[in-house]
Amino acid sequence: MTTSLIRALDLRAANGNPAKLWLRDDDATEPTAALDHLLSLTAAANVPVTLAVIPADSGAALANRLDTAQGVSVAVHGWSHTNHAPAGEKKQELGPHRPTDQILAELARGFSHLAQLHPQQFTPALVPPWNRIAPHIITELPALGFKALSVYGPEAAADLPLFNTHVDVIDWRGSRSGRPDAVLMDEIAHAMQRSDAPVGLLTHHLVHDAQVWGFLTRLFALTATHPGCRWVSLPDLIASP
Repeated sequence: MTTSLIRALDLRAANGNPAKLWLRDDDATEPTAALDHLLSLTAAANVPVTLAVIPADSGAALANRLDTAQGVSVAVHGWSHTNHAPAGEKKQELGPHRPTDQILAELARGFSHLAQLHPQQFTPALVPPWNRIAPHIITELPALGFKALSVYGPEAAADLPLFNTHVDVIDWRGSRSGRPDAVLMDEIAHAMQRSDAPVGLLTHHLVHDAQVWGFLTRLFALTATHPGCRWVSLPDLIASP
């Protein structure tokens, strides 16, 4: 089941070129049992996690929960995760459907809100809701203080560094359950083989089922100490030259 990933890791180890893996978990707003489970798993495996937090719905409760959490960073997940696209279009909060000034004002507000709530864990990265953002909004992000952008899929040229996620653990268009281990392990292996760019894993703790939790446990056990890879934080990726 994990043969392809083990082979890819072994090859990276043999070449002295360990792959970089990073974990992004979306839609955090408040302390929950699911969040506790995620943070317990990542802490036990020493895997850093970036929580994409929805600013409009988060406050002191989440800040207090994360204050003593290890290996956690906080990124800006839009403003309120509200869909402003008309019926028939893919959902977007940061699309071309509203005045640019209104969108930028919300993003600036979300940036300030989370930076104040999480002074030690805040990272100036934007994670657009539904992984969609209009190009003209991207152009304005550096002026708001953002240092990076993270969506889903292969990286492309942009006005600021892109650190994307490439493997989604959930079958959103089908069962909405966790995808099979073999498929996910293959996708991680293929992403590692395509380039030396960091490989991003995307999770949503609030909707995880037993398959997802089990997969994360098995993946962390396989990769946490393998010399062919290392788990890195988004702040470290942003700080890397």
